[in-house]
Amino acid sequence: MEKIAFLGLGHMGAPMARRLLAAGHPLTVWNRTAVKAEPLAAEGAVRAASPAEAARDADVVITMLAGPEALGAVADAVAPVLRPGTSWLEMSTVGPDAVAELAARLKDGVRLVDAPVTGSTDRAAAGRLGILAGGDTTGVAHVLAHLGEVTRTGPLGSGAALKLVVNAAVLGGVAVVAEALRLADALGLDDDTARTALAHSPLGGALARAAAEDVHFGTTLAVKDLDLATRAARLPALEAASQHYRRAAADPALAHADIARAATAVRTA
Repeated sequence: MEKIAFLGLGHMGAPMARRLLAAGHPLTVWNRTAVKAEPLAAEGAVRAASPAEAARDADVVITMLAGPEALGAVADAVAPVLRPGTSWLEMSTVGPDAVAELAARLKDGVRLVDAPVTGSTDRAAAGRLGILAGGDTTGVAHVLAHLGEVTRTGPLGSGAALKLVVNAAVLGGVAVVAEALRLADALGLDDDTARTALAHSPLGGALARAAAEDVHFGTTLAVKDLDLATRAARLPALEAASQHYRRAAADPALAHADIARAATAVRTA
């Protein structure tokens, strides 16, 4: 089976890497905070001291990183050591510009697929993520299948673009639901009654995400994603939501919390 280098072992990366290890792939892992690689090393993965060390002999490189800056730093180290025939699956949420920049840095013969994911940590652990794949997935579809269901989105960069659209809708919806519940409080409505009504409205999905447990979408990542989205187009409503998440991220108690806690903070502010 293909040798896989998995770079980035955060809330999403660690369970995704674990799925590949369980499937029998020889797996080398790296994370900027090295201690996060220890559980996977105890389960049989090889822990690398640097991204270049992890990727040097890999057939497939997977990146699941915090944002464009982290991807750029990893690319500095990894791009020069990749062999022709290697595939790079970029699964972070970085936007299409970062994907284009990465593609321009790769040697001829190195295949790049942008394949960001939808779903949270529960779906990552179960191998039930949605995978938005831009570019040619020939030769790597079976690797992606261990992680979830693949939707082909078009040419390289289209997966990264669609992921921004999806995340912007989710983040905006959660913020709107939170404010709707705050309005219900101000009007003296019973909370359960308001929630039931919203659950049967077009915002039912956003309400379910705002109330979800055992999932994680960090507030600082929400700031990053909405920043990418609002740079790409004029989006006044999402710019307002971005300011909310930015204020929450400035609070040490909320900076690394799930967006559901940030949404609750809107109600109590």
